[in-house]
Amino acid sequence: MAHKELNLRERRVIEDMLNAKIPIREIAAQIGRHVSTIYRDIKRNRYADNDLPELNGYYGVVAQRAAVQRRARRRKLVRLVGLQKAVIKQLKEGWSPEQIAGRLLFEGRRVRVSHETIYAYVYSPDGQSKELARYLPNRRKKRRPHHSRRPRGLVFPPDRSIHERPDYVDTRETFGEWEGDLMIFERAQGKRNVASLIERKTRFAVLFRNNDRSTTHLMDKLMTVMEPLPQTARKSITFDRGIEFRNWRKLKPGIGTEAWFCDPQAPWQKGSVENLNKRARRYLPRDAPVAALSNRDMKSDLPPAGPSLMTRVCGFALCYRKCPRLGLDFPPFYYTDGLDASGNFMSAAGTLFPIALCGLSSL
Repeated sequence: MAHKELNLRERRVIEDMLNAKIPIREIAAQIGRHVSTIYRDIKRNRYADNDLPELNGYYGVVAQRAAVQRRARRRKLVRLVGLQKAVIKQLKEGWSPEQIAGRLLFEGRRVRVSHETIYAYVYSPDGQSKELARYLPNRRKKRRPHHSRRPRGLVFPPDRSIHERPDYVDTRETFGEWEGDLMIFERAQGKRNVASLIERKTRFAVLFRNNDRSTTHLMDKLMTVMEPLPQTARKSITFDRGIEFRNWRKLKPGIGTEAWFCDPQAPWQKGSVENLNKRARRYLPRDAPVAALSNRDMKSDLPPAGPSLMTRVCGFALCYRKCPRLGLDFPPFYYTDGLDASGNFMSAAGTLFPIALCGLSSL
């Protein structure tokens, strides 16, 4: 369905209901608009006067006039026929919108146009009737403006909120409920990062390295790491709303694991993994050369040179072959990607840096 602008009648209703102190959500429901549409219109078209601040507020007529003026600026290529013809001519000659806008700026033209305005015109009904999109270097059916916000609400829907998570997860009654996060390093380390997972009931924890921060790579790696566990040991994972977790929908069909998400800017809602990260950061600071970590650095036992990295993070040697608190007979860490039988954690690209916190209650 095509986007439909708010009209004067709707803006007058918004003005009246704001004056009556009615909540924004009720206003949106009353006029049949999304709540973000109302918030955005109030923010964009609110009247403000520094000399007479008592007059500041939202007025329907003023908001309508401001919106019309803004649309007129956006439709520069409709109003200025000469500019429109010049832009279309250059598009047909193989120029990209960025090149056209840059050339106008370079030549110091009094009347100029941005590349975003050109794209908007190309994909408008007028531009589509002229089939201008066929002249673009990369043609698409639709285009999202470069600086526009992604629809985060669709990426992390309300029914996946931590507030919808079962109560038994909050109280740590059952095993198999995890928290996950990503430890980022300075730019010199490239895209390498370390993902951290911790089981809420037992504090069983796993760290593994990624050579790519993309959500597809991360989720594929996470499923590879979790798959060796029994289904009852990987029921759910709680993440923050970082864009690297936006492919969370792969978890349920892939390994049968539910995904839950904290509120924005609320890291305390996954405090166990945040505490784990804080401990790990003592030995993996942001400038740590992640790619250069050797087998010896990542040993699970106590080497002659002193406690290993993961032993220092956990606070004790990781030499158990059973996990008594879980009632499971498997190592407190598991290996993939060619880790050797002695339990040495390889530092090669894509291998795991796991740790086990089977008996630790301080995280």
